[in-house]
Amino acid sequence: MRIISINTNGIRSAGRKGFFDWLPAQNADVICVQETKAQRHQLDDPLYHPEGYHCTYHDAEKKGYSGVAIYTRHKPREFIHGLGDELIDREGRYLEARYGNLSVISLYMPSGSSGEVRQEFKYRMMDLFMPHLQALKRKRRQFVICGDWNIAHTNADIRNWRGNQKNSGFLPEERDWLTELFDDVGYVDAFRQLPQEEHEYTWWSNRGQAWAKNVGWRIDYQITTPGLRGKVKRTEIYREERFSDHAPLIIDYDFEIQA
Repeated sequence: MRIISINTNGIRSAGRKGFFDWLPAQNADVICVQETKAQRHQLDDPLYHPEGYHCTYHDAEKKGYSGVAIYTRHKPREFIHGLGDELIDREGRYLEARYGNLSVISLYMPSGSSGEVRQEFKYRMMDLFMPHLQALKRKRRQFVICGDWNIAHTNADIRNWRGNQKNSGFLPEERDWLTELFDDVGYVDAFRQLPQEEHEYTWWSNRGQAWAKNVGWRIDYQITTPGLRGKVKRTEIYREERFSDHAPLIIDYDFEIQA
């Protein structure tokens, strides 16, 4: 089972940069997209509905903002649009594809980098999301939560960790929240299931030469329920082409989706 997660920073922009030309050769079972920045009526072109995939979008009400999508080869039993919280769901941040033995979720956690109001909104979603994740873990299926979590967990996940300890995305409260998810609740950071080179990141600021110098953050994850621990066979952060300020995260699992 191959799953790809990518924040496209605008699905139409990524399309112009060759994302949909690259995608068919990846032979992915599920592709989770975040930050589509488009309304559904703007995506009628077949380009945004790749051949061989069941595609669904969960848009933000605000135009040109947020939004998530899932493309899946295996027809799900259902798609779940939203967490059931009006403020969060108006921003199009959660979409779940539910199969017989598995659910795959495309998640876009808010960024708090624009100021205190948005940071408080981020904390609000984190507070709502933790009990939701605890409830998912009790279900008789496995879960893969893919997406831009907007948190770098450890010093290994951010190049300039010393200079970012007071910045959103690397605040102690945010990092502790992920530590609780992994250490106490028991979820698994799939990427870290295999040995990795140093300085593996998924997002680079557009300021300066962050991409060229690999001054990045690892804020895009595939986080799984404990039943998929040990099932990760291959990981890749794809950097040969650039479709966005984020790179696609590709993970292969020893697991078969049952429809």
